[in-house]
Amino acid sequence: MNNLRSAPAPADPAAISADDDPVGAFCRHVTLRLPGNPAGPLAGLTFAAKDIYDIAGHVTGCGNPDWLASHPPAPRTATAVQDLLDAGATLVGKTLTDELAFSLHGENAHYGTPVNSAAPDRVPGGSSNGSAAAVAAGLVDLALGSDTGGSVRAPASYCGLFGIRPSHGAIPLAGAMPLAPSFDTVGWFTRSADLLTRVGNALLPADAADWRPSRVLFLEPAFALANDTARAPLHRAAETLGAAIGPTAAWVPDPPDLTRWLTPFQALQWREIWQSHRDWITATRPHFGPGIAERFAAVAGVTDDQVAEARAFRLAAGGRLLAALGGDGVLITPTVPGPAPLKGLPRQAVAAERQRALALLCPAGLARLPQVSLPVGRVDGAPVGLSLIGPPGSDRRLLALTCAIAGDLPALNTPPV
Repeated sequence: MNNLRSAPAPADPAAISADDDPVGAFCRHVTLRLPGNPAGPLAGLTFAAKDIYDIAGHVTGCGNPDWLASHPPAPRTATAVQDLLDAGATLVGKTLTDELAFSLHGENAHYGTPVNSAAPDRVPGGSSNGSAAAVAAGLVDLALGSDTGGSVRAPASYCGLFGIRPSHGAIPLAGAMPLAPSFDTVGWFTRSADLLTRVGNALLPADAADWRPSRVLFLEPAFALANDTARAPLHRAAETLGAAIGPTAAWVPDPPDLTRWLTPFQALQWREIWQSHRDWITATRPHFGPGIAERFAAVAGVTDDQVAEARAFRLAAGGRLLAALGGDGVLITPTVPGPAPLKGLPRQAVAAERQRALALLCPAGLARLPQVSLPVGRVDGAPVGLSLIGPPGSDRRLLALTCAIAGDLPALNTPPV
């Protein structure tokens, strides 16, 4: 247990309550404030934690009222939260999540949709919607999310933030609700590349990979999947960033169609999701909102043959991706196809947007790679992001690279083409 919890710190900010939260980012079932170590490198900064991370003495709600009602208070605080406290940051609240973190959209049928301050007519993205919304609104300096299929990277792009999905396993997930354990990662949001890196220095181990990026690969099929109005501006932004790193070249993966990567990606995730939550769902019969209910019904139907094929694909395609990166290559890709979807879209349109976004997000998850999303400007009046992907264990150098080129981010204030 952290003895800093009882230490007085009158100069530190207070917990964020409903009255202090104009964007609806914070949970209403818990109000808390845990002061950080005043001597830590992040002292003086505030953070929020997605409501899948345990806080000792409080119930973790995971975005669903039935989960909240059927679980006891956590006996201890999640490792990632504790590490930030020990590094000096002060926790001022827990943020909304899509139900059991099983969404990429950011609309929760039970608790509402946090406001995307960068594009208020659009969703913030999920499932780390509250964390992204809190940072985008300036309510906290940084926020913890989680990224299984893209739930840090997508909201970062949609809300005009910096966000990272670290190498799988780089940061312990103890005290966090599991979703698909071979994909689950701790992630975080900031409004600057510098702070994204400072948080990484507090949470990440030393790099395991001897990776020195000097060669750039454009993931061409990903640019082809970008929205019509976003494709050309994103490619121009990628060329600008790539030129700040080294020689650039187009790269086409095998198989080249990223939608073919999505099928094994979902088969593996869905099998793990069902294993993680089958017992609770069967015993509790919870009420899920639209879209979430259908996905949980679908995960039970994945067959052993589908899982075996997906594992073989993951091994082969991931190996080819690692070989392409080598010890000096960095992959650049649109984080998602374009700006955040508008609020209130029909369910069929939401599902189609989700599948297109996941096709771009799934390679890093399958290959367990670190990926940083950088805001590069606006298209159709809303933020868009590009991502840098490195080999596993290159997280700190990837963050350093992000800092080095952040000043080269183009404005993208050009008319759609």
